[in-house]
Amino acid sequence: MGESTVRGMTNQTLGRLSAAVAAAACALTFAACGATSSAAPAEPKPSLAETAAAATQPPAPETTTAPAAPTVIASETESAIEAPVGADSALAVLAALSVKGRAPMTGYDRDRFGAAWLDADRNGCDQRNDMLTRDLTAVVYELGTHDCVVTSGDLADPYTGTTIHFVKGDGTLVDIDHVVALGNAWVTGAFNWPIKKRAAIATDPLNLLPVDASANRQKGDGDAATWLPSNKSYRCQYVARQIAVKAKFGLWVTSPEKAVMEQVLAGCPGQATLADSGYPVEVPLNITDPGADDIGSSGSGSVDSSSDSSSLSSATVYYENCDAVRAAGAAPIYRGDPGYDSHLDGDGDGVACE
Repeated sequence: MGESTVRGMTNQTLGRLSAAVAAAACALTFAACGATSSAAPAEPKPSLAETAAAATQPPAPETTTAPAAPTVIASETESAIEAPVGADSALAVLAALSVKGRAPMTGYDRDRFGAAWLDADRNGCDQRNDMLTRDLTAVVYELGTHDCVVTSGDLADPYTGTTIHFVKGDGTLVDIDHVVALGNAWVTGAFNWPIKKRAAIATDPLNLLPVDASANRQKGDGDAATWLPSNKSYRCQYVARQIAVKAKFGLWVTSPEKAVMEQVLAGCPGQATLADSGYPVEVPLNITDPGADDIGSSGSGSVDSSSDSSSLSSATVYYENCDAVRAAGAAPIYRGDPGYDSHLDGDGDGVACE
């Protein structure tokens, strides 16, 4: 044999000896090694080449399991975002209102809705100051008025989206708006109401909002077809409030008015009507209608002589216009003051020539 052949046989012999030694070691150390047929075979260790290759691969991206979509049960469907318009939505209430043309303004006067800002809830404070207290922040009251008369405060104006610092006596700042204007109420049904019902819509908190004075005066007696707040984000709530007032008091809407309301609410179909204030539809006060000449057509009831005498007393001083009031040093002039007249009070808030 050659030297290479002897070397190969020697290597084979050494290999067999090594395998035998390894097997014996396994048998001595692990008595059960390979005895249980159900044991899983050991996974082969990766080679150095495979380990090096794996190290150069980028890590696999992490994955997450999307949470299951929430299940909306039957009782939750009304509050779900995609829920259909409910029965209490402004659109549904609007659909139930009568649609008619405007009645004439014949016989209309602010006084036909009762004295301005009368204390309808009999809490000892007039309705104007009640609304200022409700909607203003940082309110300061006049001393000695039992937290009734507001002298200053801050208003987050819904009509313009601005903040107004209110100071009593400055008539250019804040008005209390009748959301359904009294003139509009008159021509959509209130002309035929008793005085107590007219006074109710004029003092119901549902129909009252402290707002920017100039915006309120631009509105005048307009309905939704002729005026909407410049603050577009408030328009849905604005028409929803008008609808709630008209539904509560049984007023109708005109075709153009309804069309604009529907157009506004199309952008917020889930807008609900506002919650009722809880005030009655007739004030629990003993008041009479000053429109004596129109009583037969309005069904407003009787008028006593005291209302005539009070009208005469306020008419002893007469101002042709607000320039005359200011020239006399009497501005602003309040309802009940000598010289006050509705022709001076363009917005009908009981404060003329602000």
